[in-house]
Amino acid sequence: MSQEGQQEAAAEQTEGTTTAVAPIKKPAPPKRTPKMLPPFKVLLHNDDKNTFEHVIQSILRLTPVEFDDAVRKTLEAHETGVSLLLVTHRERAELYLEQFISLSITVTIEADQA
Repeated sequence: MSQEGQQEAAAEQTEGTTTAVAPIKKPAPPKRTPKMLPPFKVLLHNDDKNTFEHVIQSILRLTPVEFDDAVRKTLEAHETGVSLLLVTHRERAELYLEQFISLSITVTIEADQA
């Protein structure tokens, strides 16, 4: 029976006199602590079609990576074939992937097992 129905029934039983009926209180749901999202690596790959300037400027424009780190990571990708650009949660890593692809820069993402 709804709360209104309970109040009406209580009022009818007392034949014209009103009786206060305490509202039914539901217990508050338990508070959940937010969980950390699993980390994903964004990896920058070397290619033969982009200039250093284009790659560095793209990193600076799309990510929070600072200039010196962008240069270092670009050189590392050039010399070794791949460089860890940054680690973030999956949705953001997927966004970075799409943004870099739109600029013709080769990046991949993978789960970080650390």
